[in-house]
Amino acid sequence: MGERQTQVDKALMGLRTLVMTGAVEKNTRLPEVALSERLGVSRTPLRQAMDRLVAEGLLERIETGGARVASFTVDDINDAIELRGVIEGTAARMAAERGAEATAFVEADAAVQALDRILAAETVHVDAYAHHNAAFHDALARMAASSIIQREVERVAQLPLASPTAFLKEQELIPNFLASLMRAQWQHKAILAAIKGREGARAEALTREHARLARENLEHFAKAGPGVATRVPGLSLVTSE
Repeated sequence: MGERQTQVDKALMGLRTLVMTGAVEKNTRLPEVALSERLGVSRTPLRQAMDRLVAEGLLERIETGGARVASFTVDDINDAIELRGVIEGTAARMAAERGAEATAFVEADAAVQALDRILAAETVHVDAYAHHNAAFHDALARMAASSIIQREVERVAQLPLASPTAFLKEQELIPNFLASLMRAQWQHKAILAAIKGREGARAEALTREHARLARENLEHFAKAGPGVATRVPGLSLVTSE
């Protein structure tokens, strides 16, 4: 059981990477034999990984059997980002109204303090920023102490370009990148303050507005030219249709 699960995890990680980087051709049936050899797994864990990615929306079933890489419009991605904001906003409101789960709140606050130190440095360490930004959002999802909310936040963040860190790696393509990070950090602090102050409506509104920063970044990346698609995971799945 343990070995099989390890193989499934290996297949899932490898297949998701291939899909998100555009290494697998769109609109064609996934070649199971070639993929199993490429990823170093048998076809059974590969098929289980494919089932997971179908459930996540990265793959879609073909009527004649098998699966292919899904494609998304810019509107689809904007909808996914908006949905993440709605679910994270609900988590923030519930945390404020019920009282935030203590450990998660402490972790979110620690992430914000780490982000302050990163932003105060002479040169912003983007990988470190992405790490602590992800930690903040992970803690926010757990703050409402709802396994359902946490699961749904994690699920929607798996969609292409919908995660809180989707656009951080290619910061030079975003105008006024540092100003954007500063604005995001102000929102992080305001969200925590609203949760601590038991201001549910404010916490929800701030969190939904915070998610919309990703929509602004998507607009910049969509206009950046075809060479960018291979540099931003998930961007190759976005079509102009």
